[in-house]
Amino acid sequence: MLLRRYYDDKLAQASYMIGCQASGEALIVDPNRDVQRYLDAARDEDMRIRYVSETHIHADYLSGSRELARRAGATLLLSGDGPPDWQYGFADEDGVQVVHHGDEIQLGNIRIEILHTPGHTPEHISFSITDGATSDEPMGVLTGDFVFVGDVGRPDLLEKAAGVRGTMEEGARSLYRSLRDFRDRPDYLQILPGHGAGSACGKALGAVPTSTLGYEKLVNWAFQSSSEEAFVGEVLSDQPEPPVYFAMMKRLNRDGPPMLDGLPDPESLDAEALGDALAEDTIVVDVRPPERFRAGHVAGTLSIPLNNSFPNWAGWLVPYGLPIYLVAEGGAQAREAARDLALIGLDDVVGFFGPEALDSWQEGGGGIGTLDEITWSEAERLAQDDEAFLLDVRRETEWNEGHVKGARHIHLGYLADHMDEVPGDRRILVYCRTGARSAIGASLLKRAGFESVVNVAGGIVERAKQGLPIERPATRDTFATQH
Repeated sequence: MLLRRYYDDKLAQASYMIGCQASGEALIVDPNRDVQRYLDAARDEDMRIRYVSETHIHADYLSGSRELARRAGATLLLSGDGPPDWQYGFADEDGVQVVHHGDEIQLGNIRIEILHTPGHTPEHISFSITDGATSDEPMGVLTGDFVFVGDVGRPDLLEKAAGVRGTMEEGARSLYRSLRDFRDRPDYLQILPGHGAGSACGKALGAVPTSTLGYEKLVNWAFQSSSEEAFVGEVLSDQPEPPVYFAMMKRLNRDGPPMLDGLPDPESLDAEALGDALAEDTIVVDVRPPERFRAGHVAGTLSIPLNNSFPNWAGWLVPYGLPIYLVAEGGAQAREAARDLALIGLDDVVGFFGPEALDSWQEGGGGIGTLDEITWSEAERLAQDDEAFLLDVRRETEWNEGHVKGARHIHLGYLADHMDEVPGDRRILVYCRTGARSAIGASLLKRAGFESVVNVAGGIVERAKQGLPIERPATRDTFATQH
């Protein structure tokens, strides 16, 4: 048996190849939209992709299952175990096979059993793998977003992200029952999850790539709950805010992800095109490192640095349906950014502006802006003199753990829709945990026309190091509980 794991750090997402070396056939589970990597991997392993499948209708990235199955000439396996009002919209296409709990597929000596494991989503399935060449007992389970290392898949996304009301608590109860049934399986079973640390599909995912059921029963909080009611309360509390793009991913993945036909390769554009882009109904995203943006950037652009958080914040802040232009240090950086955007369905990347275009823009009199940073001592003075508006753009859980007295809390992802709550007659001081998210927030405010915006260097971590006061509220923030 061949088992390969493919991990995308920026999505914190795992795909798997299960292959039989005797028959040369393979199954790919949970591929993302970069489908060429799976085709190349199958070729390198001398495997024919016979089946492609996914554990559920994903919310955090656009599935590559449909496209990979077509390009590989493989059968696409889709769960048919969801409720009537939440089914795949393309299940009747040619080459699609609907599967249910207890169904089995065979790859040479390898037997793969479909397990219906609802909770994270109602249609969720897992894949129990038995290597018949060595044993009649299963060796592991591809658990998708059912069981993670140290956590379980959150059951609230169908309601919070897709807007299907009344599903959150029932999802939690379904998840409890799925875990109750699953825990009776052998402790030696390997747990091969669909996500790792950093994913918003849970709240406490571990960074270790695999585990065993026995170990998870010892340390995973979800297996320790004393009752169903206790589990429901715990699994629904303190979940991170779901990015707004999750709703789009849910809809597209349910109805049929569009075919990409290869990753985008954005063209290099000149300064004249930059002027046109800024004048039209588009968005220009600066993906350079934050220090480059601070030192000098094209006025009216949005800073989202190309790091592991790039797809997340692009999904939060870049509108779907608008042409996208990039400011990048070169073609390689632009291609990487365009690929990351494609993974979440932001496909309309027109091109990029490199250093030469920026130089020409500035030489021609184009607007160049800077982003100032200040220390906490400066921020304290301004706040005490009532010259500033202190804005906290962290998550709700971070705010509730401690914040600066007098600050206003607006999660970065919601900031664009709450600009009317930010005063235009005072200096705006933006902070987060370390200064990274607040720099994005500051660029968003400047793009919206706020002129006096600064980033507080080092964020709340630096404030704590300096021993400055941090308020820990007894009650939750009004904005956070309303959103």
